[in-house]
This record gives sequence, structure tokens and C-alpha cells, in this order.
Amino acid sequence: MSEYWPLAGILIVVVGFALRFNPLLVVVVAAIATGLLGGLDFVAVIEALGKAFNDNRYISVTWIILPVIGLLERYGLQQRARGLIEGMRGATMGKLLVVYLGFRQLTAAIGMKDIGGHPQAVRPLVAPMAEAAAEKSHGDLPDAEREKVKAMSAATDNVGLFFGEDIFFAIASILLIQGVFESAGYPLTPLQLSVWAIPTAICAFFIHGGRILAFDRRLANIPPPPGEGDHPQDGGGAPSAFTLGGRESDSLNVPLHPAADASRSPSPKGEE
Repeated sequence: MSEYWPLAGILIVVVGFALRFNPLLVVVVAAIATGLLGGLDFVAVIEALGKAFNDNRYISVTWIILPVIGLLERYGLQQRARGLIEGMRGATMGKLLVVYLGFRQLTAAIGMKDIGGHPQAVRPLVAPMAEAAAEKSHGDLPDAEREKVKAMSAATDNVGLFFGEDIFFAIASILLIQGVFESAGYPLTPLQLSVWAIPTAICAFFIHGGRILAFDRRLANIPPPPGEGDHPQDGGGAPSAFTLGGRESDSLNVPLHPAADASRSPSPKGEE
């Protein structure tokens, strides 16, 4: 029974995330608890954590790009991306995202899976360009459809990465699959597994590419959002003021037919 005590670390992670505690604190507490329940002393647990951090410290290098992207966005990166796509003739949201899908799959297939991604590519570049292309082709979009364009941009990145990275035989997912098969008695090389990922990636490209083009065509059938003041509830309808004798008068206070007001019209026979 004692060999199952280290699994309490999983319970700590689940409960901590469910209660919305600080994720870093939850993970550290779970790691320390797992080590102590596994028979290690406190110093050995800290040494193991330090060694793991030192062996994987290169992962934190990717965080350096986040402040750079933030500065670029602050100085107009998204606006420049929108202006670029607006100046391209024949550019549509469907074509743009299909091209990005192919680019994402090809780069992931050769191991360059970090060249794209949501923070470094989708948010500052792909989503604004797709939104600008959709507005260029279909006019102003309702807010709900605008959010769907952003969601489709993020989904395109996910699909391209997920089905493209398995073609690269040195990726972690392929090595994990190889380990599972080998433990079950099926010795396979990573290259054998990655070759069979190619048909899946091709199918994913055509299926998701079709979804993108269908979504682009569906945007053409959506009516544009009502303009400001087009509805009486928004102050539209009949004008609230008009010009009379060079003066702007309220239509509610100035009668449209002054002669109909008998109390103010002079009598044809003059005053008695």
C-alpha cells in the first residue's frame, strides 16, 4: 500500500487547480510531497528539483520573446499587419488561413514547431490579418463573427502544429508512442511511426482547409451590423432637429404647420 502514497501528488495538483490556487505553488508543493512520500529526505527532493530545472533551463529562453512581442504590438504591429493584407489584391481570409495552415504543418514537420504559436504569431499577426481580409471581402462584421475569425485563426495554428509535428521523427510525441508500443511488445522505430503520420496530416490539411473556405463563404451571407443611428431606438429614424430660417430647431418644439395653430394665426378680418 505504501508504494501508492507518492500518487498523492496528483491529488494535490487536481485539488489545487480546482481551488484556483497559484499554479506554481501547487506544482512545487506536489513535487515536494511526492518526493517525501516516495522515501526521499527534504534535501534530496530539493536537489532533484534543482537538477531538473538546470537540465531544462533552455525552455525559459522562449519567454524572452514575450516582452518583445508586447513592445511590437504597442508600437503598431497589428495595425501594420492589417494594412499589409488590406493592400494585397485578391487576399481573402480563407486563402490566408489555408496558406498559414500549410506553412504551419510544413515547418512543424521539419522540427520547427516554435516558429509559430498563439502568442508569437496568431495574436500579433495571423488574427489581425485574417480579420482585415474578412472585412475587405465582406465589409464590417458583427462582433460575434469577428470573434469567430479570431477563433478560426487560433484553431488553424493548433491543427497545423498537432498534425504536422508527428511527421518529425525526433518529436516527443513520436518517442512516447514508440515507448508505449515497445513496452507492449511491438518494436518500432520513430521513422516508421512518423511515415504513417503523413497521410493523417494530409487529411487534416484538406479537412480543415475545407472548413476554413466554407466559413469564409458563410461570412458573405451574414448581413452587416446596423449602422449607428439606423434604428429609432438608437436615435435614428426621423431627424431630431431641422433647420428653419437659418436656425436649428427642435422638431418637438417647433410645429411643422404653424398656420394650423389658430391661437397664434391672425384673423383675416383683423382684430376687433
